[in-house]
Amino acid sequence: MHDLKRRDVRAACCAALFATAVTTVISPAAAQQDFYAGKQITFVVGAGVGGGYDLQARTTARHLGRHIPGNPTVVVQNMPAAGSIAATNFMAATAPKDGTTIALIQRGMLLAKLTNPAGTRFDLEQFGWVGSLNSETAVTLSWNATSPHRTAKDLFERELIVGGIVGVDPETTPRLYNSLIGTKFRIVSGYNSTAQIALAIERGEVQGIGDWSWSSFKAVRPDWIRDKKVEILMQGALQNDPELAGVPNALDFIKSQADRQVMELHFTQKTAARPVIVPPGVPAERLAMLRRAFAALGQDKEFLAEAAKSKVEFNFVPGETVDKVVALIVATPPSIAERYAKAFAPAQ
Repeated sequence: MHDLKRRDVRAACCAALFATAVTTVISPAAAQQDFYAGKQITFVVGAGVGGGYDLQARTTARHLGRHIPGNPTVVVQNMPAAGSIAATNFMAATAPKDGTTIALIQRGMLLAKLTNPAGTRFDLEQFGWVGSLNSETAVTLSWNATSPHRTAKDLFERELIVGGIVGVDPETTPRLYNSLIGTKFRIVSGYNSTAQIALAIERGEVQGIGDWSWSSFKAVRPDWIRDKKVEILMQGALQNDPELAGVPNALDFIKSQADRQVMELHFTQKTAARPVIVPPGVPAERLAMLRRAFAALGQDKEFLAEAAKSKVEFNFVPGETVDKVVALIVATPPSIAERYAKAFAPAQ
């Protein structure tokens, strides 16, 4: 009888130990799955309201929560100061490191250490790269009503006054073009978004823009194309866009291999043109969860239908691919990095 009781006690103890072990194994995963239940994700956008980054973020925010376990709400917060420097510094130092804050930063942040070392308080390798909402091709546009420019050749022969955003492609790209290929852009700086520059063009304050993402331009100002209000003078990317057949690439005007390497470095960031990050220290399981959620958006019929209706273009780049782009940029040889930095100073 006593032996039976002892066996019962041993069995009960074993069962308790097994249950504890199972709980230890299962609970972390279950906790990750339940983490976002009842929570809100803040989606920081390092760009102004009404531009391409903002439109993409708001479209994404309306659907992203469905693909995250726990179905959190997603709220957009714009932080456009200094061309995303403020937003990126915030993500590096201040944002919660639990996965409840993500950010869409401007692609210029991938090279900000070279162009704005004094203002940059982050290291690219420390962020978690969720992915990119798009890859991009830059277009240079002139406004037909105020500019005599009709071909790329005109950019080398007469000044084109363009709107700029400090530290961002509409400003950095024409500065680079001036330095490397001899164009004659005059940049009026101080705008906060491409939407503001577009209004400035329509008001006659400036004559065009040196770098506007082709996908964003098509979405925000389709009437400019339809009504032939602008000339598309040049494109800029590592590869030509099929929709821009016949439009020369800035790389076509490069005269030396060293200059080509510098411009290719600039265009490398466009392969991860709309990068989404989480702060350093976010648990790997949560980063993986967010990566899966963004990937799932690419198959979400409701999301795709809204994007198509709004003419907001998405071409998701996986986080693992962005990791490789970042690693390539970080490994830039010092000689190329130095030439790239010098291309932006002094201001044109």
